[in-house]
Amino acid sequence: MSRGFVKEEDQEEIPMVPPRADLPIGATNYVTENGLLKLLNEREKLIGDKQLSHQDNEKEQRIATNLINSKLQLLNERITSAKVIHLEDQPKNEVRFGAQVSLLIGNAKSPQEFQIVGVDEANISENKISFLSPIARALISKKVNDVATLQIGKEDRLFKIVGIRYDK
Repeated sequence: MSRGFVKEEDQEEIPMVPPRADLPIGATNYVTENGLLKLLNEREKLIGDKQLSHQDNEKEQRIATNLINSKLQLLNERITSAKVIHLEDQPKNEVRFGAQVSLLIGNAKSPQEFQIVGVDEANISENKISFLSPIARALISKKVNDVATLQIGKEDRLFKIVGIRYDK
C-alpha cells in the first residue's frame, strides 16, 4: 500500500537519539578500565530499562523500545571499539593517557588536577578531560616541571606540570 493512504496518526515516530561524545573517524577509542566499566554498566542499565519499559499503549511501547535499541546500538559500537589502556603500564614520569596531572595554570598559586581519559569518560565537572582535547594534546609526553602552551584566542595560556600520577 502506498504511504499516501496511511493515516497520519498511524505513522511511526522515529526516535531522536542523542549522539555519543565525538570520536573522529579513524581515531582509536581509548578508554581506562573504569571507563570501560562505566560503558558496560550503562549497557546493563539500558537493557534493564528495556525489560522494564511498559507503556500504556502499543505505539508508545514501540517508540520507547526503538529509542533504547538505538542507544544500545551506539553504545555497543563504542564498547566493541574500546581499547583499554592499563594505567599500571604507563610511564610514571610522563603524561600519557590516564594520567592524573597537577597543573599550575597561568599565574595561579595552587594547582588544579585533571585526568586524561576517553571521550565517553570526559566530564569537566569531575576534572576528566578527553585525550582528544587541545589541552590534553598539549600535555601528552610532558614531564614534571615542563610547561605546555595552549593558544586561547590571541593569548598563550601556560600550563606548568607539577605532578603526574596514575590512579585507578
